[in-house]
Amino acid sequence: MANRDYRKVSRAGLWLDVRRRRLGMWAYTINRITGVGLVIYLYLHLGVLSLLTRGQSSWDSFVALARSPFYLALDVILLAGVLLHGLNGLRIGLTGFGIGVRAQKTLFIVLTIVSAIALGVAALKIFRL
Repeated sequence: MANRDYRKVSRAGLWLDVRRRRLGMWAYTINRITGVGLVIYLYLHLGVLSLLTRGQSSWDSFVALARSPFYLALDVILLAGVLLHGLNGLRIGLTGFGIGVRAQKTLFIVLTIVSAIALGVAALKIFRL
């Protein structure tokens, strides 16, 4: 009986082992993590919008804070999540319709590179470099 419990623990430990993961599992994991992150951001965004009900001075103080480098870096992270989740979702949608099924690994790599380039350009514009 104790031997079976050990196997269950080791299987749970295998889920966290990233050494044997293939590209499809990384795409799945990235999509799930960015999806959860975007849902969390949505609730935070709604909370920040509630500052509008407190008046102009409350909103102006938040805008001043949001222009700090820390918040700008968070904007870049948000954009990375939007790009990765959106373009990976596009890949999933295309393969769901039977388009590019055989080339989905290549499509994932290409769309990830497109995300990285778009993120780099946007980060330069966000930080105005």
